[in-house]
Amino acid sequence: MIQPTPSSPSSSSSSSSPSSPQLMQIYESVTLIPGLPNDVAALILSLIPYSHQARLKPTCKSWKLFLSSKTLIALRQTHRNLSHLLCIFPQDPSVASPYLFDPQNLAWCPLPPMPCNPHVYGLCNFTSLSIGPHLYVIGGSLFDTRSFPIDRPSPSSAVFRFDFNTSSWDFLAPMLTPRGSFACAAVPSSGEILVAGGGSRHTLFSAAGSRMTSVERYDIGRNEWVAMDGLPGFRAGCAGFFVGEGEEREFWVMGGYGESRTISGVFPIDEYYRDAVVMELKNGNGGGRWRELGDMWEEGERVRLGKVVVIEDGDDRGRPAVFMLDGNDIFRYNMASNRWFKESRIPRKAPCNSLFGFVVLDGELHAITLLKAVETTETRRSRLHKRAGTLYIQIYNPKKKTWRSLITKSPFHYSLDFNTAVMSTIRL
Repeated sequence: MIQPTPSSPSSSSSSSSPSSPQLMQIYESVTLIPGLPNDVAALILSLIPYSHQARLKPTCKSWKLFLSSKTLIALRQTHRNLSHLLCIFPQDPSVASPYLFDPQNLAWCPLPPMPCNPHVYGLCNFTSLSIGPHLYVIGGSLFDTRSFPIDRPSPSSAVFRFDFNTSSWDFLAPMLTPRGSFACAAVPSSGEILVAGGGSRHTLFSAAGSRMTSVERYDIGRNEWVAMDGLPGFRAGCAGFFVGEGEEREFWVMGGYGESRTISGVFPIDEYYRDAVVMELKNGNGGGRWRELGDMWEEGERVRLGKVVVIEDGDDRGRPAVFMLDGNDIFRYNMASNRWFKESRIPRKAPCNSLFGFVVLDGELHAITLLKAVETTETRRSRLHKRAGTLYIQIYNPKKKTWRSLITKSPFHYSLDFNTAVMSTIRL
């Protein structure tokens, strides 16, 4: 298959100012709101939440032109009117469209599917993150019809980016080493992304796949990947985040699994890590040596690291606050003691045989579960076009130590599995 030529991020990542030629062209050719100057009308239209803009574009040609321009997001940034949105990838994004959720307006907005490769299918265990008005989908595990055996999953090195300025996907430079189930984080204020560890495990196989030590850094401006010093040991299924700024910046990698053992020589069992490893980034670019931290919990306390999320500037000293969801309990990580301490408990448990989705949105912890689901299409084909139930979102504010909740109809026509769904957040 002929892959599309990787696009240059620098050409589309630059934001337009309110006085950009594109906006001047709009001002000269159309009238946004009759009776109002176009600059005032543009400011009014920029206050419309992103989740409602798609429904307003067909109103008239001038609104469609303005709401599809790069100037819109620039105006929202200038006037600090950005919305905190949640993006959910329910399945392979080249098959099932991801959705944006606006919790302030309880509104959903679909995104176009990712470009499809006819030779691969079943993409999972990828990572998604946002930088500015761009959403990145990196790596993952999939099946390739050109590989042998055909039923063995392979890691992916592909990197895609959705540009909200143009509402289109771009194919970027692939990673040097294919991987899924890896640690990934954006380097603060640098236009770079770091990935560490990973392997080829697919969600269809609970204990299989490769592991690796590879670490890479992606330069968004240059659209290139650079290899860095590898992890101390093979590690996949781990979480990554940054601590500190400038010359004191560190990349932390927590948990995951490495070697595996077998029960009775047949059933493979993962050996989960209880520790974390840290790399100090010199001058914010070059990588330093890894240092190993001790175990974060005692043996028998828990089997593995739960779902980890990070709130930037979450404590009084400007350091990130790291939280973990373990069952129905939320724990907070103390860097000084290298221990997890119980922070709170989710008020309402998840329904039987279901898990919580766990994500940070606007400085608050969101625990999401499917409150009520319809039966599967295999058993009730007549209900194929019905919605797949209601999403119940329980929201915890770490500063106020308070809980609140909201309910919204799921936009998906099938049950949402939070064990495999990928979530990220973005401000638009």
